[in-house]
Amino acid sequence: MSAAGAPGQWRSRMTFVLALAAAVVGLGNLWRFSYLTGEHGGGAFVLLYVLCLFLLGVPVLIAEVALGSYGRASPLIAVREAADRSLRSRAWMCLVALASGAALAVLSLYAVVAGWSLAFANNLRRGEFASASVVDVADFFDALLLDLPVQVYWLSVFLLVAMAVVWAGARRGLGTLAWLAVPVLIALLGVLVRFALEHGDLAATRDFLFSVQLLDFNWQSLGAAMGHAFYTVGAGAAVGICYGAYAPERIPIGRAVIAVALFDTLVSIAVGLAIFPVLFAQHVAPASGPGLMFIAVPYAFGNSAAGELFGALFFLMVVVAALGTAVALLEAVVSSLVQWLGLRRFTAVLLAGAGCWLLALLAVESLGTTSPGAANLLVRLDHWAAGVLLPLAALLGCVFVGWRMRSPLLRARLYRESDGFFSLWYALIRYIAPPAIVLVLAAALWSDWSRLN
Repeated sequence: MSAAGAPGQWRSRMTFVLALAAAVVGLGNLWRFSYLTGEHGGGAFVLLYVLCLFLLGVPVLIAEVALGSYGRASPLIAVREAADRSLRSRAWMCLVALASGAALAVLSLYAVVAGWSLAFANNLRRGEFASASVVDVADFFDALLLDLPVQVYWLSVFLLVAMAVVWAGARRGLGTLAWLAVPVLIALLGVLVRFALEHGDLAATRDFLFSVQLLDFNWQSLGAAMGHAFYTVGAGAAVGICYGAYAPERIPIGRAVIAVALFDTLVSIAVGLAIFPVLFAQHVAPASGPGLMFIAVPYAFGNSAAGELFGALFFLMVVVAALGTAVALLEAVVSSLVQWLGLRRFTAVLLAGAGCWLLALLAVESLGTTSPGAANLLVRLDHWAAGVLLPLAALLGCVFVGWRMRSPLLRARLYRESDGFFSLWYALIRYIAPPAIVLVLAAALWSDWSRLN
């Protein structure tokens, strides 16, 4: 039976898989994976990342989906019901509050970056980066960071679209977006990869992404691989719990999550093939984060034949990928507000959207200030949301599912999987994932301590 007030389920397994895929494929695939691969030993890092993804990230996501499918309600109600059935304290509901806070913080970052992407897509479409120098593109980006009204306009457009999708509900909103966003993302990625293969430097890309460079492969590579494995599947943001509530009853949860993880990995590699050949053809040294996406990429496309069109398509792809994740993050917060405070869905969407908008506004406003503490707000928000809050929420989720929930309850949700699969997953969620998350957290906190000292 569904819990009272629980949202309706998706009618097909494919809708669940597509929705989860749209949620998982986010900005981490676009500006982190490819650069980390080149920085940490190429092919060796890819293998390590895939290992971490399937031994750490996937088990955590399976645990979240199983928990959500058990509760058949919002993340908050799912944890409460699981705690009651396992005779545990309802204090475990605090992990949902933590996850919702992390989701709201990450959502605000997505809104800011998606707003920048819309601005760049508009300028590329108009041909303003044609034959522009790196300095010209960097100056445009710097001017954008100081132009508060323009940033607020574009991030507001993005947030309003995300809010409209969530307000439409699980079936009409999230389900419809999943069937549209994933095919559009694949089509755009295919067009961009073909353009890069025809106009880019493939030899340099192969050496950067796929050659094994063991001199660059060290213990920091392990930390980077583990951190990205958790970040890319959105572990700790309650998205898995939320979408698990909408999953059809007889779906094989384990195999569905593995399929999504495979798709996520292929997209990450394809994004590298779409970006780096164009960069190397224009003799641009790859950077990371905003430097890669908002300086190097516009310059490279703007100086390629017919590159302005394909550059605009690239930033459109960024917006589509960000929208899928943003909707999932917003839905996780909204569903908890509906169940916890008894709000109407429209009111909860307005409340969550307004909170995200205010946080994003503070972040973009800090970019134009001369105060050293405020000027780093966006970077600090990114670090604390992705490096601390998400891993901490994921750790609490692992401990609750692996050590506090009764095993028969979990087996009942994963009944479509074999006994061997369940035993392996249960061992990973109990003994492997928690220590790995602690290492990721320790690395983030050590980085903070080192920077302060």
